[in-house]
Amino acid sequence: MPSFEYCLMVPANRIGYKLNGGPFSLMELKVIQEVVTLTVFTVFSLALFKTETFKWNHLAGFACLVLAVFFIFKK
Repeated sequence: MPSFEYCLMVPANRIGYKLNGGPFSLMELKVIQEVVTLTVFTVFSLALFKTETFKWNHLAGFACLVLAVFFIFKK
């Protein structure tokens, strides 16, 4: 059975795509999907798995994601 997040993601990608009348290209949609997925996973894992901690390399990885979003959306 598909997860709730997946059920929202597929229609949102189809609606958001430029050729279907949306504002985003395929690359932009993929970057948005990855950032949302990794953010949800991080919050979920930190909240439910108490043995996990947030370290400097995780912060560096998120900084790279922010840079990826900046470069992909830059016109």
